[in-house]
Amino acid sequence: MTTGTEIRIDVQGLSCAGCAGRAERAISGVDGVSDVAVNFATGRAQMHLEGADAAAIAEALRAANYPAREETVTLNVTGMTCASCVGRVERALMAMPTVVSASVNLANETAQVRYLAGSTDANQLARAVTEAGYPARPKDGAPDDQAARRAAEADHARRQTLIAAALTLPVFVLEMGSHVIPGMAGLIAGTIGTTASWGVQFILTTLVLIWPGLQFFRLGIPALIKAAPDMNSLVALGATAAWAYSTLALLAPGVLPDASRAVYFEAAAVIVTLILLGRWLEARAKGRTGAAIQKLIALQPETARVERKGKITELPLDQVAVGDLIHLRPGERVALDGEVIDGRSYVDEAMITGEPAPVAKSIGDMLVGGTINGDGALSYRATAVGSDTVLARIIEMVEQAQGAKLPVQALADKVVRIFVPVVMAVALVAVATWLIFGPAPALTHALVAGVSVLIIACPCAMGLATPTSIMVGTGRAAEIGVLFRKGEALQRLDEVRVVAFDKTGTLTIGTPGITVIETASGVDPDDVLRLAAAAQGKSEHPIARAIEDEAARRDLALPKVSAFKAIPGHGISAQVEGRDLLIGAHRLMLREGIATSALDAAANALADKGQSAIYIAVDGRLAAVLGIADAVKLTSRAVIDALHAKGVKVAMITGDSQGTAEAIARDLGIDHVEAEVLPEGKVKALTALRERFGTLAFVGDGINDAPALAHADVGIAVGTGTDVAIEAADVVLMSGDLVGVVNALDLSRRTLRNIRQNLFWAFAYNAALIPVAAGALYPLTGLMLSPMLAAGAMALSSVFVLSNALRLRRVAPAMKGGAA
Repeated sequence: MTTGTEIRIDVQGLSCAGCAGRAERAISGVDGVSDVAVNFATGRAQMHLEGADAAAIAEALRAANYPAREETVTLNVTGMTCASCVGRVERALMAMPTVVSASVNLANETAQVRYLAGSTDANQLARAVTEAGYPARPKDGAPDDQAARRAAEADHARRQTLIAAALTLPVFVLEMGSHVIPGMAGLIAGTIGTTASWGVQFILTTLVLIWPGLQFFRLGIPALIKAAPDMNSLVALGATAAWAYSTLALLAPGVLPDASRAVYFEAAAVIVTLILLGRWLEARAKGRTGAAIQKLIALQPETARVERKGKITELPLDQVAVGDLIHLRPGERVALDGEVIDGRSYVDEAMITGEPAPVAKSIGDMLVGGTINGDGALSYRATAVGSDTVLARIIEMVEQAQGAKLPVQALADKVVRIFVPVVMAVALVAVATWLIFGPAPALTHALVAGVSVLIIACPCAMGLATPTSIMVGTGRAAEIGVLFRKGEALQRLDEVRVVAFDKTGTLTIGTPGITVIETASGVDPDDVLRLAAAAQGKSEHPIARAIEDEAARRDLALPKVSAFKAIPGHGISAQVEGRDLLIGAHRLMLREGIATSALDAAANALADKGQSAIYIAVDGRLAAVLGIADAVKLTSRAVIDALHAKGVKVAMITGDSQGTAEAIARDLGIDHVEAEVLPEGKVKALTALRERFGTLAFVGDGINDAPALAHADVGIAVGTGTDVAIEAADVVLMSGDLVGVVNALDLSRRTLRNIRQNLFWAFAYNAALIPVAAGALYPLTGLMLSPMLAAGAMALSSVFVLSNALRLRRVAPAMKGGAA
């Protein structure tokens, strides 16, 4: 953190001078802050910092109920090649006095920065990173064309590799051919001569280092001068050591002992070539890690057929405004979000929701940009454009999740911070040990050991281990309709021990429906339903809609109602087709003196299942009992069984009575029930569940679920729910199908397992091969690890990590979707 700095920040919630005073005192209580002045009129606080933490200032203001205005920006950063680079960029950002947090992703080359607004802006943050040696620029509002950028990077890396290979091949043949091809050494000595051969190698190797290999020196040497060496520094040092030693043997052979007079030009050239090859393969593989984002970006067409003043014109999307009338032909992609005002069709929403079945659309239904129209023509009114569309929001969510840094990466970051300096120290110790205790030619052995340690220990694999898995895992999740709004949810979901579901609209459909019709002897079910539905047409009660819906489902024609009367707390009375109807609870039948004994057993059976019994009497005699319930979604039981199979407990939180809740819990196999919970009591219920079972996820869909979604360790919002619930959640199920809960949990566990595999490989690789590179096996085998093999192994480790992460692209959904 920069010391002795004056900063200004924006403070929210100031409504009077007293507020300003309280905010001022809150800031002054933070260590390292002095000369605080809060201006009520401007809403700004000015202060002097000496070692203070921006996060501590933000927390102090938040606790005082005057939160600082925070902004988040994403920077595109180039030039990063390993985990050390990531740490250096993060430190450069955190050195800015108003930065609260910074998360840098090596795989997609971005930095997500949260800072206190006022003194700093995105351009200043980018400038700080650029000055640290990594060119950066703020990401604009348009989706980053990652595919084009990755393709350009891969093409550049390919050209550099091919140039290096063309220059290195003659060097390799001249030097290594002399050792492995019989008679070649004599042929060279008898023709151009050994000295001339070394001279050709010197020229070609020098070209390799100053042309395609220049990038290692341009980035590595300044980092070394700043005492913050990175991967480029290790490569630069290793290649330079081999080149310098060989040049000395060529130009000043008398300086070296006879036994040590040899050249290693081929090592320097091959090291650079193999590492460039590794970067080319990395660039190609990293391009595939962002494939999910590119698929999403490609969903939106470039133009729309817009009707203005009665004329239809094809316009670019940036010229379409909210309210414009858009015409959609059969088979076309929906250009923007909108509401259907004419036509009927089926729309394939699989790329957004992950659900394969087309969805029927007619007047009043909503369309989502990027989905595919079926055989019908539609006209719709645009309701969202640009960054406000569902597709744009999905892309933003996925990008934010992909840029996250998980807690599991903390250990890797700590190791990498000291790793490169330790490697350099190990290389020096190896050189010294060989010079002091090694057999002749000691200087040659020392050079091979030192260069091999420097090259093989490059921490590329460590830097790629976590972000590549996150990118591929969250991208694959988006393809099957599961959006991780926050990348951290990936790890927290892997740790979940109990999943708590809201009942209404989550486990159940959310609206009451008829489950059964039990009739008295001689009564036709359709006839009594027809009369009841006609009578209920005058009622506003939700149960009335359930009876009407069932009649419509059976395609029953409804007669006219000649009289209607609501009986508060009991039900209704009506006259239909000259017949007197009473519809209501059991107490209405008792009040009217109608015997119910014939159907009491059926009513009691409904109550045992947690369903409501509605009695219908016609002309003074009991005709039927209707079972009314909020029907359970078809996939709820299968989802709960799948969670149990994964070792996860399941709880349900509902405002229903204990009896009704326990009946549903028995039917679904739910482990724990919290019933009769008021909306404001859900957070307390979640706290109790967490204390009892451990890390907790909550699944909900309503406005009243938002506090619970935010309070849970992982909040999972059903995508068909409200925007408020979705904004409060960590994970969004776009289709509204609860199978997404199982798929999210499965992908979380697969991704974390993939990350652990990558980290193990990266750490184990270095732990095992650094001693080998230093010559630990020489006393036993008489062999040392060649710097060329070290370079190849180093490049291979990064490619392995990337390839392992890319396996997540092929993960199939743990559960297939069904009817919600």
